[in-house]
Amino acid sequence: MTGLGYTIFDTAIGRCGIAWRPSGVVGVQLAEAREIETRRRLYQLYPGARELDPPADVEAAIAGIAALLRGGAADLSGVTLDMAGIPYFSQRVYAAARAIPRGQTCTYAEVAATLRVPSAVRSVAQAIARNPFMIIVPCHRVLEAGRYADEISPHGGAISKRRLLSIEGARPTVSKTLFDVLLPVATPRAHT
Repeated sequence: MTGLGYTIFDTAIGRCGIAWRPSGVVGVQLAEAREIETRRRLYQLYPGARELDPPADVEAAIAGIAALLRGGAADLSGVTLDMAGIPYFSQRVYAAARAIPRGQTCTYAEVAATLRVPSAVRSVAQAIARNPFMIIVPCHRVLEAGRYADEISPHGGAISKRRLLSIEGARPTVSKTLFDVLLPVATPRAHT
């Protein structure tokens, strides 16, 4: 992996990481509970990367990510992503996710319909789960049916989709698990 660099940077949610090649950003790692865990995750994902000062375009991506994680506005649509090795369908899913405005959400099924493959809901969910470009590709804005915000990709660190959406001002549905525990579905009884 020639030319692969990474850096760790401060955000409102902790120390995050970003990795890049000359051709663009290859991944973003959100903060783990401790910085050493964030670094360990980056080493696992990008074993050939060296810690370097980021080039200007990566600095701009870092500034945008930090702004969004503070609750501010930032346009990350111009950040160049290195999609080498990313399947074409996943690239289409990521492009659709990047088009979702801050503070809004859509479902896997809505993304599949946007891509004109409504039967590909599971494939959309799998692509979102493998998203290496956290925040730049806002996979946290793509939710399962019912708009539940429980899971995030492995690059999500210790933060949940729910917290990311809260930072952006979106209001997803209560956690499916919590909802099922606190408000179980009552079986209707026949009235006699």
